[in-house]
Amino acid sequence: MTQHTETTSTPEGETARICRELIRFDTSNYSSGEAEGERQAAEYVAELIQEVGLETQYFESAPGRANVFTRLEGSDPTADALLVHGHLDVVPAMAQDWSVDPFAGELKDGMIWGRGAVDMKDMDAMMLSVLRHMRRTGTVPKRDIVFGFFADEEAGMRYGSKYMVNEHPEVFEGVTDALSEVGGYSTTIGGRRAYLLQTAEKGLLWLTLHAQGQAGHGSGLHEDNAVTTLSRAMANIGEYTWPVELTKTTRAFLDHVTELTGVEFDPQNPQQLLRELGDVARFVGATLQNTSNPTVLDGGDKTNVIPGSAQGAVDVRFLPEQKEHVLAKLQELAGDKVRIEAEFTDIALEVPFSGTVVDAMVAALEAEDPDAVVLPYMLGAGTDNKSLSTLGITGYGFVPLQLPDGLDFTGMFHGVDERVPVASLEFGSRVLDRLLRSY
Repeated sequence: MTQHTETTSTPEGETARICRELIRFDTSNYSSGEAEGERQAAEYVAELIQEVGLETQYFESAPGRANVFTRLEGSDPTADALLVHGHLDVVPAMAQDWSVDPFAGELKDGMIWGRGAVDMKDMDAMMLSVLRHMRRTGTVPKRDIVFGFFADEEAGMRYGSKYMVNEHPEVFEGVTDALSEVGGYSTTIGGRRAYLLQTAEKGLLWLTLHAQGQAGHGSGLHEDNAVTTLSRAMANIGEYTWPVELTKTTRAFLDHVTELTGVEFDPQNPQQLLRELGDVARFVGATLQNTSNPTVLDGGDKTNVIPGSAQGAVDVRFLPEQKEHVLAKLQELAGDKVRIEAEFTDIALEVPFSGTVVDAMVAALEAEDPDAVVLPYMLGAGTDNKSLSTLGITGYGFVPLQLPDGLDFTGMFHGVDERVPVASLEFGSRVLDRLLRSY
């Protein structure tokens, strides 16, 4: 076993090193269901945990698709347990588009560069650094804390969190709340630093549209052309503007933004308030309404042959309690001649911005940054908290990062030249350590 002798007198002592080492495992997860490096990264994580005297549980859902867990026992066996979790896989990176090697974990300009620096090996590193520090200092938390590292978050969670909740629910015994991506990071609103705590996330539908028609020669007259039918359906869907509909989370967030900026939200002109949010506007703007974006068209294979069928794909993200309404509207837009099939679907989530775990997260942030405010917000994408919710676990997005102004942090998710400031990682480690010691 490799021995790591770096000083750990503070909870952030190892975070940067661990983050860089995790990035060096190419854990690219492809939509085909194939992945690289997950097992090697999981074995490295298990080694770091075992080195400080904790046992690990290793679950391989398929060859190379590895999930690792450990449980830090608390002093009160009657207290509800907390799950802190991350995923080890990343989306692929095209090296030719980057200014650095995406899997080198390079340290440059005070930042760690590489695929996963933001999504989400930064949090994985904070979890490991804090866990190791707690063990080395003899810290016993009040409640059991389960640390989990999932596979396959980036391609449907089949080999990761979905597998674990279906096949090994005993791992989550006693767990009532969970912390993971994508929230807790800072932005500046109205001249005030604000941390966005994720309390909701949109649901997901990946749809395939099927159109049938009369096959024939491209030189003839054809009133029943599958490509034409599908193209019309895709255009109708792509050009449709979904109405603004505010959930409890989004309404609370916008009310707080109004307090900070003095700008009222106008549903007829949402950009007026969104401009106050800077780069975060892209994340928040997508949560004001349902969205449906055509992404794939496939029909025919020869210019002079009219195909008998055509297919297309649409990526749909729906607000909580809106799934059936959205599907009905999409069928209306597509028309009766198009059949819609759901290839993948997952639920939307919305949980209260209140309770003991929320109070503890807010208190930990405010202790490290007393002048800041903490706001709830909705994520337009999804996380492993969707899977965990089927076990009754309430999930939050909480990766506490104090970010410098001017860094397009939200643009880093799945983006080119993904990077995170070392100082932000160290701040997050102190917040997470404070939270886990006090909650």
